[in-house]
Amino acid sequence: MRVRIRHEITQKFEPAARHASAIARLTPRGHEGQYVQRWTLDLDCDARFHPQEDAFGNLCHAFTIDGPISAFTIAAEGEVETQDTTGIVRGTVERFPPSLYLRQTDLTLPAERVLGFAAEVRAQPEDQLAFLHALMERVHGEVKDVEGPAMGDPLSAEAALEKGAACSGGIAHLFTAAARLSGVPARHISGYLAVDGQAAARHWTEAHVPSIGWIAFDCGRNLCPTEDYVRLAVGLDAVGVAPLRGIGGDIHEHVVAFDGRNPPKAQVQAQSQGQN
Repeated sequence: MRVRIRHEITQKFEPAARHASAIARLTPRGHEGQYVQRWTLDLDCDARFHPQEDAFGNLCHAFTIDGPISAFTIAAEGEVETQDTTGIVRGTVERFPPSLYLRQTDLTLPAERVLGFAAEVRAQPEDQLAFLHALMERVHGEVKDVEGPAMGDPLSAEAALEKGAACSGGIAHLFTAAARLSGVPARHISGYLAVDGQAAARHWTEAHVPSIGWIAFDCGRNLCPTEDYVRLAVGLDAVGVAPLRGIGGDIHEHVVAFDGRNPPKAQVQAQSQGQN
């Protein structure tokens, strides 16, 4: 399936900033089941992109805008050919061994509530793959998938479990925290979802099973990602995959994605949040 995507991010400064510097993680890489046909980045200010790769192998672009500046907009646009691999992820750039992804972060910190949750699921299936599917179903049942700043500041694992509702980023944190507590390497993924006339920036998780490799899980939708997903960046949590990291300002995001089965005008979602 060919998925067309346009992702716009506007950052506003009040009062105007003397200058603005940021790093964008808005360029997907190809791997088995995902083939980038074309992809461009555009900035509405006079600045030059400096392409680079971060520690995880994500494609990044750094830039600095001279001020005074009150706002700028960066837009990522392209087409990606996708295939359903039943959630199995192969052919990706791997800079670290799976064991690195056992490391917890502030957003996946195993607080008391998460510890108890992980222990309950771990007591069920002994097979690692069966455990991960049971964990996905349990997270899906415990935390309702709601709209929110998936690409901004999602809830921590503990907060998502306590609230019982979170955006896809917060849900991914809970799955990741519980998997790591159970000795299963898990990592945070950002990307896009285009299905059923809807479009959104989306977060999900990949967990490592030695006999298979990395497998993707979207607990909010209770499934392993299909051809409707475009994988963008990988990290330990949502901070590590943020599409734009800079200093200060308010951010507004607008995502449009569509495929050959649906008209583009029906698939629009906007997200707004603050960034410090």
